[in-house]
Amino acid sequence: MRRTRIASAIVVLAMIATAFTGCAGSNGASQPDDAIRIGAVLSLTGPYAGLGEPERRAIELEVERINAEGGVNGREVEVLFEDDGTDEARAVAAASRLIEQEGVVALIGASGTGQSMAMRQEAERGGVAQVSLAGGSVITDQFNPWVFQTPWPNRVVVPFILGEMRAAGVERLALIADSGGYGKDGRDATMAVIDRFGMEVVADEQFNRGDTDMTGQLTKIRSAEPDAILMWAAGAEAATILKNHDSLTGMDVLPVYGGPGNARVELLEGAGSAAEGFQLAAGHILVPEAYGPGTEAYEVATGFIGRFTDRYGVAPDIFAGHAYDAIHLLVDAMRRLPEEFTSSDLRDELERTEGFVAVGGTFTFTPTDHNGLSEDDLSFYRVVDGTWALAGEAR
Repeated sequence: MRRTRIASAIVVLAMIATAFTGCAGSNGASQPDDAIRIGAVLSLTGPYAGLGEPERRAIELEVERINAEGGVNGREVEVLFEDDGTDEARAVAAASRLIEQEGVVALIGASGTGQSMAMRQEAERGGVAQVSLAGGSVITDQFNPWVFQTPWPNRVVVPFILGEMRAAGVERLALIADSGGYGKDGRDATMAVIDRFGMEVVADEQFNRGDTDMTGQLTKIRSAEPDAILMWAAGAEAATILKNHDSLTGMDVLPVYGGPGNARVELLEGAGSAAEGFQLAAGHILVPEAYGPGTEAYEVATGFIGRFTDRYGVAPDIFAGHAYDAIHLLVDAMRRLPEEFTSSDLRDELERTEGFVAVGGTFTFTPTDHNGLSEDDLSFYRVVDGTWALAGEAR
């Protein structure tokens, strides 16, 4: 009887081992026969919640569509969401849990640059590809073979913005930047190339995430007599800056510029009339005609915009677009793989992506470039009557 019990136990253990064969990781095992699990670490609360919520909505919407169309080689895709609360330590803990306990084959996230950088060690240690939704140049410039990125990095955005500013006659520039990951990255990228545009930085101010009054920084900027202000912020503080700017005497002739982190509905709603005239660089999705009607990119983008708007009653922003790109890049790579694949296989296949038309642009990854976007994937906008307008048409 003892031998029978031992034999039964061995059979049970073998069945359990078989069921778990294929958990995601660097151990070479393939995915299980049920749903393919992907983890998503997003800022669903905290200062970056305005980024994380549209990202979550976009992923849920597109996964539903992907599964309705047969999933990946007949297997459904399941995305497990974790909220990092716009906090780096929570992002690390979430990534670790998704890899070690949930056996995800890849990670999407984080929403912010700081959280994305914090997570990368977990992705590398677990042997799963991480597709970041944040725009910091460091995410892919500080190259890690496991980390990819869907937004346009600041190293691409900054020259685009400075070119527009220089064309408008700006020579003396004031900077105001978030002291955190995205703001610091934008500031550093600006300082690295400013001389190339024949411009000088005459004021360099910072603020901390959660600050509710920037009057002090803006007063210092005003005294430096710049031609314009360049703002690096991705949270609610951007609206505060615009409102404080609007209320200070003598600032009405000082234009404010910004990057894709400001392309948020929350900015328009939070700043109200103070956002009028604000100019920024972002992807084509804000005004889809920028893709070029009749192009494949236009069809992809407008299809997504229509689905998103029908479901949620509001048009998607660039952050929803970054999430669309992330889930579809992963699924496209999976569909090119055999039915059973490892996490390492997926990373390798993702790196072979070439000419993939998505919302943020056309992606081509290489063994040394895990972003693959250029200035051609950007447009320049101005806020007119409370919404985005192509700057060239609004002048």
